[in-house]
Amino acid sequence: MDRTQKTEVVSALNVTFGEAGVVVVTRNLGLTVAQSTELRGKMREVDASYKVTKNRLTKIAVKDTDYESISDLLTGPVALATSIDPVAAAKVVVDFAKTNDKLEVVGGAMGSTLLDVDGVKALASMPSLDELRGKLVGLIQAPATKLATLTQEPAAQLARVFNAYATKEAA
Repeated sequence: MDRTQKTEVVSALNVTFGEAGVVVVTRNLGLTVAQSTELRGKMREVDASYKVTKNRLTKIAVKDTDYESISDLLTGPVALATSIDPVAAAKVVVDFAKTNDKLEVVGGAMGSTLLDVDGVKALASMPSLDELRGKLVGLIQAPATKLATLTQEPAAQLARVFNAYATKEAA
């Protein structure tokens, strides 16, 4: 890799750190190409990314960003999982690490807040942004549905009473 390529990698990582809602640092302990491809596919499904980078270049890129605190985690063969949604990348990485012992979660950061392994796992257990939006829409719709039911119920009761009188007189 020559100097211009390194500069491009650093600037691309710097842009990634500027947009990311969360960065999860993982240690690669011998993932096969197939396993790595599977993990990247799962990350793409939730609009996240998984990238193996050189630690030295990542330390340069992370300087003067909110994620400067992860510099100490960048030792050995590591990779970065990033996403704009603060939960998506953490959820995919933690789920993948449960089924694959060759991927280890080292830590991460959410903005300027440094997360240890337990912090990343706690973040992964939270509902995603889409799940929260779904719950919020359900909560907003529930009172309107109940109100519509309540306003229709008296008229329905009145119709049943009239029907009962009509059936009684007909008999």
